Amino acid sequence: MSRYIHERADWPKFRWDQKALAVPLAAVRHRQGRLIGRMEALGFSLRKEAVLETLTLDVLKSSEIEGEILNPEQVRSSIARRLGMDVAGLVPADRHVEGVVEMMLDATQNFAKPLTAERLFDWHAALFPTGRSGLHKIRVGGWRDDSKGPMQVVSGPIGRERVHYEAPAAQRIDTEMTAFIDWANQPGDTGPVLRAAIGHLWFVTIHPFDDGNGRIARAIADGALAQSEKSAQRFYSMSAQIREERNAYYDVLERAQKGTLDITDWLEWFLGCLDRAFDATETTLASVFRKARFWEKHTDTPLNERQRLILNKMLDGFEGKLTSTKWAKLAKCSQDTAHRDILDLIHHHILIKDSAGGRSTSYSLVES
Repeated sequence: MSRYIHERADWPKFRWDQKALAVPLAAVRHRQGRLIGRMEALGFSLRKEAVLETLTLDVLKSSEIEGEILNPEQVRSSIARRLGMDVAGLVPADRHVEGVVEMMLDATQNFAKPLTAERLFDWHAALFPTGRSGLHKIRVGGWRDDSKGPMQVVSGPIGRERVHYEAPAAQRIDTEMTAFIDWANQPGDTGPVLRAAIGHLWFVTIHPFDDGNGRIARAIADGALAQSEKSAQRFYSMSAQIREERNAYYDVLERAQKGTLDITDWLEWFLGCLDRAFDATETTLASVFRKARFWEKHTDTPLNERQRLILNKMLDGFEGKLTSTKWAKLAKCSQDTAHRDILDLIHHHILIKDSAGGRSTSYSLVES
């Protein structure tokens, strides 16, 4: 009896229960459309901010699933630079962060490009710029060779490891990946959202690299989801939701890889996780939505460029207290001009004077 799906005679002829998936798939597609429509209504600059927040979260959480913690400011800065965004407080990013960002952006921004072995090799090389995974030297930019034994997913202490999964032998990878890449580049009759789920499972089952297979599988899925929306703009993070449900994610993957070629269970979980990712968007993009509501409320309020500059900084998460001195420095104006700008905003019920007075007088946004 076959232990893993890749050992079955009908591999990789996946099948599923269309009837069972019809309702959740329709619900997910509906929510995709509604979210995109809502974000389109935000306007260009706010959409770019939403994309920056989402992609930053996606990169951080996809790495975190594998136990790797990246510097959030470096990730955000790297994405902002690559998207050509003029964002305050950008910091240099190390080459590892740059590589992770480069892979994720190529998958989602260039979703219409064909998937090729060379492209996957480039992604892998970007993930491991030193040729090492931690302290271990790995084969980078090429399929694994199993020189150190079979590719296994294990847990537990040394000597008492539990093998969750064993991938196909290295000599099968060329054939397996050729079949996978051919499928990935031919739309067929399967809808793009289901293709995202199937592509994720199929790639991670082949496990063609020494390391980084999970991150690349999620990038492939993200690229397919971008293709389903025909948009490079990302407004939700599947990886962030998978991180929230990491144990369930590994459990359902293991069941799928040890089951039959009927992957209905995996597809149902994937669609449910995607649906919950839309829910999480509200939290992730709270500051962007708050900013959108603020400017919608004050669309007819006469404001000068200095006031708009400082208000945007406050809406982005202003550090410390706003004083007239700080206003003058940020807006590059005199203290008197800063004071007049502030008084005008108080008059329009946009700013309020904080309770502490005297030389420490500071101001805050009036919360709706």
